[in-house]
Amino acid sequence: MYFYVYIIKCSDSSYYTGHTENLEKRVWEHNNGIHHCYTYFRRPLTLVYSEKFTSRIEALEAERKIKKWNRNKKEHLIKYGWCYFLQKQCNF
Repeated sequence: MYFYVYIIKCSDSSYYTGHTENLEKRVWEHNNGIHHCYTYFRRPLTLVYSEKFTSRIEALEAERKIKKWNRNKKEHLIKYGWCYFLQKQCNF
């Protein structure tokens, strides 16, 4: 099983970051207002970034890091990806 960290771009151009084990379902839930959270009044939403992890804790740790970042740093991540951004050796 894999877990994902994701970034959604909201209709007001803000970003929402979260983690999940079912990316497609979670994005659908955000877009359909299933959960009353940050994205509820900012629909429609667009998934702009996701990264796969092998454990929930890794995805949660990534989410917590990303939530602390400013907009420019998030946009750099969206453009270049996790491995490039953090300059880590990643195996694909």
